[in-house]
Amino acid sequence: MDPKLLLSLVEMKMPFGRFEGRLLCDLPVSYLEWFNRNGFPEGKLGILLQTMLEIKMNGLEYLLLPLKKK
Repeated sequence: MDPKLLLSLVEMKMPFGRFEGRLLCDLPVSYLEWFNRNGFPEGKLGILLQTMLEIKMNGLEYLLLPLKKK
């Protein structure tokens, strides 16, 4: 896995939709599950959202804590 991918999860903001402007790592699981059911966006954003869903579903959010800016 590319370490830059994890860094993007704590730096990139959702560019559209209900949670526009919120960091990807702070998106609720229900929103990520909605994308899982209805289709993730193409490209890097889709990959990041899928990764964030896997992290949250497996209780691995603690891995992102050291990467978050204080």
